Amino acid sequence: MTRLLIVDDHVAVRQGLQLMFAAVPGIEVVGVAADGGQAVTQADRLRPDVVLMDIEMPNVDGVEATRRITSTYPTSRVVILTASHDPRRIDDALQAGASTYVPKGDSHQVVRAVQDLRTAAA
Repeated sequence: MTRLLIVDDHVAVRQGLQLMFAAVPGIEVVGVAADGGQAVTQADRLRPDVVLMDIEMPNVDGVEATRRITSTYPTSRVVILTASHDPRRIDDALQAGASTYVPKGDSHQVVRAVQDLRTAAA
């Protein structure tokens, strides 16, 4: 079972992702966070296998949260969610330790990215 932490500053997005992953076999949503600071705290407490991380959030953004999580927990994988296709921000996230990135609007791609990381870790 892959343990998933969902991080997004929009309540509706977090709830939608939770509902979507509730129907995906082999993936358990173990926590949610509304910003990068909460994500780091939740990662410390929950030790997720995969973190689904929004790139743009208030307080601590997804790039910095990814850097903190992957430096502390190198076996945790981060999938960056982005509504923007700014190659500099995506590159920053990958440099910070994210495994991949996916557009927010493509639910099939989001699920596939988490499943692919689960398969790679097994």
